[in-house]
Amino acid sequence: MIDQKIKLITGSLLHDIGKVVYREGSDRRNHSVSGYDFLKEEGKIEDKEILDCVRYHHFSEIKSAHLKEDNLAYIVYLADNIAAFADRRKKEDTEEKGFDLSVPLQSVFNVLNGNNQSFYYQPGDMDDQGKINYPASEKKPFSREFYMKICQRMLDNFRGMNWSEEYLNSLLAVMEANLSYMPSSTSNEELSDISLFDHVKLTAAISSCIYDYLNENHLSYKTELFDKKDFYDRNAFLLCSMDISGIQSFIYTISSKNALKTLRARSFYLEIMMEHIIDFLLDRLQLSRANLLYSGGGHCYLLLANTTETVMQIQKFQEELKEWLLKQFQTDLFVAFGYVQCTGNAFRNVPEGSYTELFRKMSKMLSLQKQHRYTAREIIRLNNRKEQDYSRECKVCKKIGHVDEEGVCPLCRKIEKLSKNVLYADFFSVILENPDEREDAMPLPGGYCLVADDEKKLCRRMENDDYFVRSYSKNKLYTGKHIATKLWVGDYSTGSTFEEFAREAEGISRIGVLRADVDNLGQAIVSGFHNAKNGDRYMTLSRTATLSRQLSLFFKYYIRFILENGEYSLEGKNGGKKRQATIVYSGGDDVFIVGAWNDIIELSVDLRRKFEQYTQGTLSISAGIGVYDFSYPIAAIAEETGRMESESKRMPEKNAVTLLQDGEIHLVDDGDEEKEISDGTYSWKELEEGVVQEKYRALCDFFEGIDETRGMSFLYRMMELVRGHEEKINFARMMYLLSRLEPTEEGPKKEKYRQLSQKMYRWIQSDQDCRQLKTAINLYAYIHRTKGEHRDEN
Repeated sequence: MIDQKIKLITGSLLHDIGKVVYREGSDRRNHSVSGYDFLKEEGKIEDKEILDCVRYHHFSEIKSAHLKEDNLAYIVYLADNIAAFADRRKKEDTEEKGFDLSVPLQSVFNVLNGNNQSFYYQPGDMDDQGKINYPASEKKPFSREFYMKICQRMLDNFRGMNWSEEYLNSLLAVMEANLSYMPSSTSNEELSDISLFDHVKLTAAISSCIYDYLNENHLSYKTELFDKKDFYDRNAFLLCSMDISGIQSFIYTISSKNALKTLRARSFYLEIMMEHIIDFLLDRLQLSRANLLYSGGGHCYLLLANTTETVMQIQKFQEELKEWLLKQFQTDLFVAFGYVQCTGNAFRNVPEGSYTELFRKMSKMLSLQKQHRYTAREIIRLNNRKEQDYSRECKVCKKIGHVDEEGVCPLCRKIEKLSKNVLYADFFSVILENPDEREDAMPLPGGYCLVADDEKKLCRRMENDDYFVRSYSKNKLYTGKHIATKLWVGDYSTGSTFEEFAREAEGISRIGVLRADVDNLGQAIVSGFHNAKNGDRYMTLSRTATLSRQLSLFFKYYIRFILENGEYSLEGKNGGKKRQATIVYSGGDDVFIVGAWNDIIELSVDLRRKFEQYTQGTLSISAGIGVYDFSYPIAAIAEETGRMESESKRMPEKNAVTLLQDGEIHLVDDGDEEKEISDGTYSWKELEEGVVQEKYRALCDFFEGIDETRGMSFLYRMMELVRGHEEKINFARMMYLLSRLEPTEEGPKKEKYRQLSQKMYRWIQSDQDCRQLKTAINLYAYIHRTKGEHRDEN
């Protein structure tokens, strides 16, 4: 990256630092002046071009500054305007004027999917403990002391950096850690739901694009960006997306031996491979991670310059990447690219409908590439391909090729070694292929590979290793040379094998598996801020980027806190339970978690509740939960829980869960028709209130103190009758069966019997209650089944 571009990105990221100084209260000058003096005097920045970007990014200052035609400040000035137009939107029906310097950051979910709330985040930063900053109605103001603390902390971070390309992404990480919950705008007339971090990051991304566009076309900065007024309508930008296909089959097509460790490592490998692909492309385009709008779940969005060079580099990069993937994984993995040219005005939906159209065109290109992945020449080559060794099949991934003496291929052997580092290593370094580290290093596109490092080893590598390219830190902020970013990784784990979790389970020795993802997320990303009543004023790129980042934080980072501090209990006990579970995968919007079966059911409710609170009810989750013997094949588990998750999404409102299916169906009203859905599919509310609270706990309360054998025998017989409740004779049989449990003497037990018998009499006359009762009986039987006991689990 050339020196001038490095200065531009640095100046863009720092251009609003004066807002922090100004709100601290001791300097009441214009924030441009405050920031300039703060960086020059306290931050010891001497470079005039960087300082000019801070001092002259507003029209009132730049118009009389007499800067040179090619001063970078002109780019930051316009980039700041485009970013600000996209995030500072007038409130509806407000007559408030002026500024409130203590105002906290509002939640972006306030205006998502038709919501109309005024919730705020607590003043703070990115908590190292992972504690969740939920939006709430309380408007707790920022204090001067907090702004003072942020100023000092940022100065401390700056002192360990130099203003070079190697530290650009570290600077971005410093801004994220300190400014993520600080509002960009404190105007009483505007929504304050875009953080100062999101604003400066978007400004840096836009600045980089403008720089490339102007320089390729040999255009004057001042003339095009300041004198003329039409740049907002220039197709200077390229919105680009990448999407990996084949993730599910790559992760789950393995043998059951060491399955849990292998699953975790394979999903992490793909996740970090995606981050490397992103950084590899950004390096090619001489851009920073500021231009990455979102990444997660094998998908990403990038903001690039609409130049001939950019398009050429994307196409060349895609061909090289496809060739590498074919060599490493045959046709198992494929990365599709979609990109569309756009204007600065389109980022704020001008003209109307232009913002949604960007995503529609990009999605269409992605779909076409997935449908036509390979050329005729590539297909012929694949069919004529001859492996050097067809004699052995890898016992882990089932691929035919070279295997070691234990029947494991080189890639699976490396993944096995990686699994030991996913939970415990703090850094993952990308290096050039190195003969000395070839044995353990995971292959990455472009002649690179991945190794795990601790802090000492990384420091030595940075100082002396010519093979070192970049490093990713895990879940903590580190600044340093070529630290690309911190990766949020849901690395919570309390066990290393399925068998361990089965032993830890309450009652029956079984594992539980949760697959869940966000309902209608694509629609929320593209049109979640659409609102005809306010003229779509909140449909902007900055809000989409903020929404994506908040969701990624929840599933990649905050989820660890939720599992560490479990609250929901089937029995209604007090919370504070550490879940017996392992996160196999938790990406941008979906999760796969394995654990003790009862913990999995309970944590799924926690996850749903916390997500509802986090998103203010604007988004929902649907899930599938399977209960299995620990030796059950993992590929079958993944397929079955995936089907259950899909079944949950067939509910009219989605927001549902499928578990403990009985092989039957029930009818659900869906507009003008009735839909057949699994009998194990419930809305979350119905599961919590109808199945658990009303029926399961009633069974627990009644059978407490009753002989376990007698109680279980009764329930198994009752289950058979409930399954056949539509036959009239079974109603009489149920009443007779229930009468045999009646205590002979008056007292508390008889009162409990009266209460349960009245409820049973009512329940068995309702299809819905009978369905819920079947699930409640199954739950009770599983909880009270002795270890090792086997019986039909339906």
